[in-house]
Amino acid sequence: MTACIVGWSHTPFGKHDSETVESLIVRVANEALAHAGIGPQDVDEIVLGHYNAGFTPQDFTASLVLQADDGFRFKPATRVENACATGSAAVHQGIKTIEAKRARVVLVVGVEQMTRTPGPEIGRTLLKASYLPEDGDNPAGFAGVFGNIAGAYFQRHGDQSDALAMIAAKNHHNGVQNPYAQMRKDLGFEFCRTESDKNPFVAGPLKRTDCSLVSDGAAAVVLADTETALRMRRAVAFRATAHAQDFLPMSKRDVLKFEGAATAWARALAQAGITLDDLSLVETHDCFTVAELIEYEAMGLTKEGRGADAIREGWTTKEGKLPVNPSGGLKAKGHPIGATGVSMHALSAMQLCGEAGGMQIPDATLAGVFNMGGVAVANYVSVLERIK
Repeated sequence: MTACIVGWSHTPFGKHDSETVESLIVRVANEALAHAGIGPQDVDEIVLGHYNAGFTPQDFTASLVLQADDGFRFKPATRVENACATGSAAVHQGIKTIEAKRARVVLVVGVEQMTRTPGPEIGRTLLKASYLPEDGDNPAGFAGVFGNIAGAYFQRHGDQSDALAMIAAKNHHNGVQNPYAQMRKDLGFEFCRTESDKNPFVAGPLKRTDCSLVSDGAAAVVLADTETALRMRRAVAFRATAHAQDFLPMSKRDVLKFEGAATAWARALAQAGITLDDLSLVETHDCFTVAELIEYEAMGLTKEGRGADAIREGWTTKEGKLPVNPSGGLKAKGHPIGATGVSMHALSAMQLCGEAGGMQIPDATLAGVFNMGGVAVANYVSVLERIK
């Protein structure tokens, strides 16, 4: 345990016409410091997670965190990017700085503003997180990529339409209790399962309710070394962290196995000295419902091809043996790319500190986080435990 979360902040995710990337960053930076009970003078380093890739004209955004307070001037600040795992890449970078004893306190911010970009351009921008020589011509963009994955999974393991609808319904049900969620509406299984004018097919077997939302938003966490953290208001320790990067071209691997995700999970659980059964909850990367389905298998909750068992048997509901996405996940919460991984860590810390409100899993002691960039290309796992 070399680093702890000692404070956090989180904007609601959604369409924020009155906000900018800069204003979102400033807001969560100041709120996270206030939550941790420290000032900018106490921060040794800043890490910003911001994917961008054309969503906003302003690039070179690391120094926008300095806009929050003049006291940040001359602090080291770096922007990191690793597709949809950008937020977790930023968190893990902050942890490495603390592990290297180059900082005692690190401010990590994740941000994205996507909704100002026209629809077709959003698809092209997101598709940059795939291997363009193979996937660049997909007319449905990244949804088309995952639509192909879902179709291939159905061919190998049978029609999983019921399971995907159950995952969507679960996450929308959970999202009702998340004050930060973009969509706080319990859609129900029948709506998610049935094709309609409001829920058309988007790509392959994926309907609109199988796809995460286009979002604006930001989140931040304050990290501190353990010694410093134990003198502060709260301390949620990283019992384990793991990062496994896989090939970008899907042609070089079996994309239905999410082997990078499985590797990251195995490393993190071994490092933590626990099994999946010890976790109280998991926040996982449900950019599409089929991703959550395959992630059940990658984390070891079910055998290969049996992911549907986990949702069918109710294991992953809030009342089940391993609640998955009690926040509503990306499906209901929204998915502002650079903010997502930071959000997952903040929400898990809330759970462990008993501050999750209606999302709360009773007596939560250990939380797992899985954040994925591309199609299981960038794979980050964290295991969190409250020590104060």
